[in-house]
Amino acid sequence: MNISDDERIENHSIVTAQDMRSVMRQWTTGVTIVSSHWHGEQHGMTVSSFTSISLEPPLVSVSLGYDTRTFRLIESSGVFGVTILSEAQQEISDRFAGRIDDTQDRFSGLETFKLSTGSPFIPGGLAFLDCKVVSKFEAGKNFVFLGKVILARTGGISAPLLYYDRDYRNICD
Repeated sequence: MNISDDERIENHSIVTAQDMRSVMRQWTTGVTIVSSHWHGEQHGMTVSSFTSISLEPPLVSVSLGYDTRTFRLIESSGVFGVTILSEAQQEISDRFAGRIDDTQDRFSGLETFKLSTGSPFIPGGLAFLDCKVVSKFEAGKNFVFLGKVILARTGGISAPLLYYDRDYRNICD
């Protein structure tokens, strides 16, 4: 009996969500706030599923759960902003990671600024990317948005906020 490569791979591909969580905790990432706005409503969330895709043209991707308010705003507006957080912004990361419920205004009481698309950005970040959605696709329980960077700005010089094994880290850890 000949077993194809596809069948062999399929028979050994029993990876659970817990397996993935355990493995992905070993991947150190920077921390971002992905934000958007639509008809006077703004919202954002902490996202580590962010990456640069291409320099020419300038493209980035973000992965968001389809049941989030930020997903709905990006889906409606076709734009999003990415604030890359500095190590001094752990409290902001926590706020946008759900310590303030998804139905509330996570930007309340925070200073913000806007670039070209109108998406809100948070001062003190290391860098800011203002993006227009050029493509999206479903990926499991998430959607991946591919955004063309319309404007890119750097902030102050500081160390990045890092996340590893369910905790914030710094470069000297």
